[in-house]
Amino acid sequence: MGKALYRKYRSKSLDEIVGQSHITDILQRSIKSGKIAHAYLLTGPRGVGKTSIARILAHEINNLPYDEETNHLDIVEIDAASNNSVEDVRDLREKVQIAPVSANKKIYIIDEVHMLSKQAFNALLKTLEEPPEHVVFILATTDVEKLPATIISRVQRFNFRSIAPSDAVAHMRSIATTENIDIEDEALELIAVHGKGSFRDSISLLDQLQNISDGKITRRLIENVLGLAEADTVDQLITAYDAHDLPTIVKLVDESEKRGTPAIVLAEQLIRTIREQILEKPHLLSLLDSLLEITRSAWPHIKLLTALTSNSTHASPSVPTPAVAPRPAPQKPAAAPKTKPAQVAKPTKAVAPAKHTPASMPQKAPTPPESVVITNSVAFPWQDFLGQIKEPSIGTFTLLGSCGHDFDGSKLVIYGGRKFNKNKLDKAVPLLSEALQKMGYDSAEIIILDTPKPPEDSQTAAIVAMMGGGEEVSI
Repeated sequence: MGKALYRKYRSKSLDEIVGQSHITDILQRSIKSGKIAHAYLLTGPRGVGKTSIARILAHEINNLPYDEETNHLDIVEIDAASNNSVEDVRDLREKVQIAPVSANKKIYIIDEVHMLSKQAFNALLKTLEEPPEHVVFILATTDVEKLPATIISRVQRFNFRSIAPSDAVAHMRSIATTENIDIEDEALELIAVHGKGSFRDSISLLDQLQNISDGKITRRLIENVLGLAEADTVDQLITAYDAHDLPTIVKLVDESEKRGTPAIVLAEQLIRTIREQILEKPHLLSLLDSLLEITRSAWPHIKLLTALTSNSTHASPSVPTPAVAPRPAPQKPAAAPKTKPAQVAKPTKAVAPAKHTPASMPQKAPTPPESVVITNSVAFPWQDFLGQIKEPSIGTFTLLGSCGHDFDGSKLVIYGGRKFNKNKLDKAVPLLSEALQKMGYDSAEIIILDTPKPPEDSQTAAIVAMMGGGEEVSI
């Protein structure tokens, strides 16, 4: 089995390191002058060369040739993820007292040092404060925020940068030429973008592509392998956004998803493209801000459509305005509650349940109209209402906890979300009516639906309706 490309082309000296000259130049000068620190901290994103430089630095401090296939007794690597207990660090403190076998310095490389426990950090701190003259620590981490300030203050820190796409492309082109890999420049650029500043990830992807390709590696091949939308689709979406063309936006997003491009991936492609065009199209800043919210949404597909139509208007000629059903006539005269909701949320004294006649307490839920529209929703003390239900029926209380509601002063609409919930709540209408009467809403009508509560935002509601219905979820 051949060696993976990212290992085969791993740098062997500080001179070969690409994209981190702000670090390698300083290290080379300090080694040349003999000014070696007792502890170094290498921080930065994954795959940018922290571990490689740690190993190279350890060898160059000791004036040893670097070969990753061989181990040296005086260079010890420790994985903090699996050696993170206080006992491990105490064992380390004992071993550092032992002099080097043959090199000038005994060097300990602790990778992912942020994984050490709090007690382990405390044990390590004493050694970092007063290390033996023959010991050098090289700590590496992707999450410097988790390191105690006392540790950071006792090391010489170097912050690694994400690899610039141009550096990644140049390095991969050199590898491709050496390995006789036929690949388009556009494909290399796409790999560099997908690598997100990581040499290791970018070169690993190049390695995978050469294994599955039976010819030239093209941008289209990479898009298919990674499940990306085509570049033309991304450009068309931005054009449709500028033109307020909702039908085209919906069509393009749906087609991308059917071809296997998730909404989150499509949003990331849009973000990258907009960043490249932002100087020419500054009005896309608002869209960029909306796209950043998609990864945190429970419904990324709907959230993406909402973001792409954020500058559209319902009156736009290209977007037909959904018809709004007229508000149905109430089944009985509407009456305001005896006391305002805010005042009766917690009555000052208990009110005994009244003996209800069939007219005042319906035995089953009224048949709801085909479309119930709450046009003037007002505040309703829903939690107090649930409190009235909990003691007599914990089952109904639990069921209501997952339901939405609307109230306009005379009509309480409960959105069951599905038919099963509606059937259960229909049977509990007498209990619900009694709770309303205790709260002072004697004449309020109860309507129970088997649909989820529609989104409060009109634009999102229109898109959900267009997509065949759904429920807005907050996370």
